[in-house]
Amino acid sequence: MASVTEHEVLDALRGVRDPDLGRDIVSLGFVKDVQVAGGTVGFTIELTTPACPVRELMQRQARQAVAALPGVGVVEVAMTSRVRATGGERKQALTPTIKNIVPVASGKGGVGKSTVTANLALALAGTGARVGIMDADVYGPTIPTLFGLRTLPKPTPEGKIVPAMQYGVKVISMGFFIREDDAIIWRGPMLHKTVQHFLGNVEWGELDYLIVDLPPGTGDVQLTLCQSIPLTGAAVVSTPQDVALKVAQKAIAMFNTLNTPVLGIIENMASYRCPHCGARDEVFGAGGARQAAERLDLPFLGAIPLATAIRTSSDAGRPIVLDAASEFAPAYLAVAEQLAAQVSIRTMQRELTPLVQIQF
Repeated sequence: MASVTEHEVLDALRGVRDPDLGRDIVSLGFVKDVQVAGGTVGFTIELTTPACPVRELMQRQARQAVAALPGVGVVEVAMTSRVRATGGERKQALTPTIKNIVPVASGKGGVGKSTVTANLALALAGTGARVGIMDADVYGPTIPTLFGLRTLPKPTPEGKIVPAMQYGVKVISMGFFIREDDAIIWRGPMLHKTVQHFLGNVEWGELDYLIVDLPPGTGDVQLTLCQSIPLTGAAVVSTPQDVALKVAQKAIAMFNTLNTPVLGIIENMASYRCPHCGARDEVFGAGGARQAAERLDLPFLGAIPLATAIRTSSDAGRPIVLDAASEFAPAYLAVAEQLAAQVSIRTMQRELTPLVQIQF
């Protein structure tokens, strides 16, 4: 029996589709290095993020599609990833080594935005992505505390700043440069200068994702960030309660006004389970953020519970997602996968748009 050809393998793989992009993995350019040796076929699928939520599904479907070809006995599928970059001339000028910049925002304070930011960054880094956090919450910088950081960033001979490194994530924050009991009392120009400095004068190196912890509200920091650099898109954090959701919608309206995509809504403090009796209590309500996402036609990135363990781990400087045995870590991992998927959708759509225009 004749061996299967590379053309036949690629034809079989055209039946495997990326569910988010709605196209087959061959036309998307995901299939690499097809090798045929007798009854053994090997190839690589290069995904757009190491945190792809359908990674295993796509691998299984690809193996089954090729295994069904006559003469194929063994199918070897290698899974790799290459995070695509958000384009833009201003990006190349200010942050040429950062592929995607994703601010995490909230309409109001007290919804756990910084805790969500820290855990999402660590979840993405845990998949193998290169991640940094820019703590732009100048008035209330908490990222150094959440990461248990005590050492200051170091200056370079050229006058730039080397960010601190903790748990595999690069971190910069105003919290490194002030005493804990000091208050920042600045007007807009100083905030603008700080954001510009953190973007352009920090030695970030090669990053797949820079996650930006924004201050609550719709103020000068948000305006400067959106106008300084093309952002991949923002994630908005809210509790389920009506008051928080109404204010969160103002943040979404701000991003829309500033032509910044909103990648989705995250519901934090979604429910509380008593560790003693197991009873559940919807302290801030339930499902409000999901319903708001549906109403606003935005992706719902997931829900994160309210738990004492999340708070205590954050206070200890070791976010809960680092504890693989924790029952709460998977919630952050699931949200990180959905966020990474939305980033990939945005960046791939930019790549695919010219192809669509040519066809028409």
